[in-house]
Amino acid sequence: MSERTSEITFEDFLKVDIRVGTVVDAQAYPEARRSAIKLWVDFGEGLGVRKSSAQITDHYKPEELIGRQVMAVVNFPPRQIGKFMSEILVLGASDAEGGILLISPDKEVPNGSKMH
Repeated sequence: MSERTSEITFEDFLKVDIRVGTVVDAQAYPEARRSAIKLWVDFGEGLGVRKSSAQITDHYKPEELIGRQVMAVVNFPPRQIGKFMSEILVLGASDAEGGILLISPDKEVPNGSKMH
């Protein structure tokens, strides 16, 4: 287990906009420094489709991700990942070997639903 990080206020937490979206496209990203998959995630009306590069190849293949709902931070500024512009941070947790497992709701919810 890792060390605890510094405490934040509830107001700090409220600044992080975490939403649910559905993966509408996923493609291998072999040019990435570390093995990754490019994702296009639909957050519904208002946010639309946003893209991300995710290091999730230990547990997922691109074709398995289409239609899957994921959680992501949608209010970070875009970040260049190699030749790909990542617009969101898809959330996951590490397994015992360090592979990333995606975080998602356990039942389907509307795209764009905000985490509370």
